[in-house]
Amino acid sequence: MFNYRMHDPSTCRFFDVIPQEDLQNGERAFVEIDRQPIVVFNIAGEFFAIADVCSHDDGPLGDGDLEGWTITCPRHGAQFDLRNGKALTLPAVQDIPSYPVRVQNGMIQIGIPKNG
Repeated sequence: MFNYRMHDPSTCRFFDVIPQEDLQNGERAFVEIDRQPIVVFNIAGEFFAIADVCSHDDGPLGDGDLEGWTITCPRHGAQFDLRNGKALTLPAVQDIPSYPVRVQNGMIQIGIPKNG
């Protein structure tokens, strides 16, 4: 899977997903862009977005426990870094997609590569 967060923002199409004021510190929001489930997190005022899918078994990831920038899959315990989608522990060995996030005019936006 690919870390879209590393894309140059100028190569991405940004989608409005949620008003900034609706996602307070420590909260998460579940959204869908082009039929892809994505979870947006507010960690200490910084926003992160990852695919809502564990690379271990394609199960949902977004409801997992959060500690710092690490989310733990609620099914089998694999851990991922929210900042870049990197798989941190077994049973996951493959990273998950992470997406660029920005705030414009009070809206949180997620970037999807124009060619992806």
